[in-house]
Amino acid sequence: MTDAEFHPDTLAIRAGRTADDRALAPTIWATTTFTTGSVAEGRAMATSTDAARFYTRYGNPTVAAFESAVATLEGAEAARAFGSGMGAVAGVVLGLCSSGDHVVTQHQLYAGTQLLFQAVCPRFRIDVTFVDATDPDAWEAAVIPGRTTLVYAESPANPRLDLVDLDRLGAIAGPVTVVDATFATPLGQRPLDHGVDLSLHSATKAIGGHNDATLGVVSGSRELLDWIWGFAVLQGANASPHDAAAGLRGLRTLGVRLERQSATATRLAEALEADSRVRGVRYPGLPSHPQFELASRQLRLPGGLLTFDLPDVDSGARFVESTRIAQLATSLGGPETLVTHPASTTHVNLLPEELAAAGIGPGTVRISVGLEDAEDVLADVRAALDAALGSS
Repeated sequence: MTDAEFHPDTLAIRAGRTADDRALAPTIWATTTFTTGSVAEGRAMATSTDAARFYTRYGNPTVAAFESAVATLEGAEAARAFGSGMGAVAGVVLGLCSSGDHVVTQHQLYAGTQLLFQAVCPRFRIDVTFVDATDPDAWEAAVIPGRTTLVYAESPANPRLDLVDLDRLGAIAGPVTVVDATFATPLGQRPLDHGVDLSLHSATKAIGGHNDATLGVVSGSRELLDWIWGFAVLQGANASPHDAAAGLRGLRTLGVRLERQSATATRLAEALEADSRVRGVRYPGLPSHPQFELASRQLRLPGGLLTFDLPDVDSGARFVESTRIAQLATSLGGPETLVTHPASTTHVNLLPEELAAAGIGPGTVRISVGLEDAEDVLADVRAALDAALGSS
């Protein structure tokens, strides 16, 4: 069998071993720079996007191995790793767009990305139009032929897990299309298979998977990645070899982690939906999700993220402060179950009307399901609901 014939979980274990020789664990090239044999050799590496042994801001063997692994899982020609998810987002937006360009994106976004579009892009005279992520016609209608440079989506979206129809998005002609697929991971969704140009991840989350590495990564064609590489070298938000090695380690277990988290999240979502005290449970694996049919087509696994609504900000705060197993922290995809109150943390900088457009209420709670025993997680959530709302 060739690597192309392996299942995704097998590829996640085999990919990205280009710098390891015979070592099973990722080899960490902990160096900022490399010696060169001649002036001509140095010149060639300084002008090449493939130089992994010149200067670590340009490239590094460990980082290149991580990039290769992600590109393999995405079905992409190339990938570029960054020092954070926002480093990847900024690298794509500012690396591809110039003054006078136009971007189409969605209301339902991670707040950091939204603030980049709202506060940073106008400073560079990059115009941005926001649409409803769930309306394919709105995406197409917002594109200005000859002027729209980038169409930027996030699916599933943070935190309400709204979905973008990737086939319709990938069919938009003209601008570069990109999908932030952090919540799905490369084992849950492959945007490039739907005609999308670039797939982006905050690899800090489920790809790294252990809450000990800060990474971003974007994958796509060699031509687009060479263009992004040129900006990224100047931007300087490059991934460290230590974090890249942690990202490679995380990929090795991503398949089993995602399956376990999806199974527990499904049980938890079903239990919450059956609880009369809880409203608006949103999970792609539930038939009640308004885009369940689309989720069934696009997602290999529904993932470990879910959200629900409690009556008000006080009950939401009491809930996230009352869990014992689930911990109050603003991340996702790791081994620990985490709870977040988006209106006061991840999306705290948004205006009330922007929160409403993103589907975030004062009592919205997001749960990132970890690897604990499902019964313990269920019992913890039920006890926190009792503390927040009283016994059912």
